[in-house]
Amino acid sequence: MATLTLLGAINNALDQQLEKDKTVAVFGEDAGFEGGVFRVTAGLQKKYGKDRVFDTPISEAAIMGASVGMAANGMKPVAEIQFSGFMFPGFNQIAVHMARMRNRSRGKYGLPIVVRMPYGGGVRALEHHSESLETLFAHLPGLKLVIPSTPYDAKGLMTAAIKDPDPVIFFEPKKIYRAFKQEVPEEEYEVEIGKARTVQEGDDITVVAWGAMLHDVQKAVKQLEENDGLSVELIDLRTIAPMDSETVIESVKKTGRFVVVHEAVKTLGIGSELISRVNEGAFFHLEAQPTRVTAPDITVPLPKGEHHFTVDVKRIAQEIKKVATFE
Repeated sequence: MATLTLLGAINNALDQQLEKDKTVAVFGEDAGFEGGVFRVTAGLQKKYGKDRVFDTPISEAAIMGASVGMAANGMKPVAEIQFSGFMFPGFNQIAVHMARMRNRSRGKYGLPIVVRMPYGGGVRALEHHSESLETLFAHLPGLKLVIPSTPYDAKGLMTAAIKDPDPVIFFEPKKIYRAFKQEVPEEEYEVEIGKARTVQEGDDITVVAWGAMLHDVQKAVKQLEENDGLSVELIDLRTIAPMDSETVIESVKKTGRFVVVHEAVKTLGIGSELISRVNEGAFFHLEAQPTRVTAPDITVPLPKGEHHFTVDVKRIAQEIKKVATFE
């Protein structure tokens, strides 16, 4: 076992797949020589050369367009967008070509592309560096979207994403890149895309989160267990698309209460979709109104005001307790 940060686990997965599969190529703005702005790909160019790990022009449209062309011709590109908020110039290629190729070719062509994007707030950066834009990709049929919350899942999901025959958007919660370490198997393994993880079982309420927010929820849950005696079932969604709503619904049928927590803005967020699915699948089991705990519907503020925008442990605990004790 190796003890790795989330960042180190992603690097390890990329290293293993580059070594094993000669069709894998890693690239992006500064992803080669510098190893990316967060150094996720550090050391890979030196090990595998400039033909397989390389820097690109500052053009997200070109990065995404090149990925489509490479994948259509037998490569497995792993492309980095420096921050998820920078992807809009390349969104045309993602939405119009990448997501549609299997359907457009009636199953003849898949595009085995992984698009890596650091995302989310909590690092006192500017707006385009701090947004949570998962809804934009989850709404597009033909794309898969994963968000790891632990080093173990990061390595396993990245390995699975690279091997997937279709495009996978890989959101990396930069707030927890180096926040903690976890024992991770040194050998190759996969974490199934489309399968949530039950972090802990409980009887009083079901709470769902993902990415960096999961760890704030864990802190809130610990407080509620110690101070209020609540028994919380906590689920890490892990994959936004395809969404494992079955695991969530079965949990709500047991607990009768549901809260979803995410750092994206409220309107049309993933929380809305989850609540709709819970209502459809477990309505007659509900004992309280399903609730979203989210950021407000505003642009991410400048760094000194970020704390007004961010969902914090205190608010999470208050909302969970409110739903859990509702009569």
